[in-house]
Amino acid sequence: MSKEQEKTIDVDKLLKNKLKAVSVGSLENAISKVVSDMVGEDYKCTIGEVKYTMFSGADFHIKIELSYNPEQ
Repeated sequence: MSKEQEKTIDVDKLLKNKLKAVSVGSLENAISKVVSDMVGEDYKCTIGEVKYTMFSGADFHIKIELSYNPEQ
């Protein structure tokens, strides 16, 4: 196959949305950790309704807030 020829698209792979297998709680925890590490403060993340799209995507609203912990 020459470099000029386009690669074939694996339609089955595009239509099989693997994001559906990822729990929303896991995403929230992972995002909270990344933001907290970046900022140096404890943050929490809340993800609103998830709408899975065709072609292995997802749309959702994300809310990130400073966590209040009086012990810190």
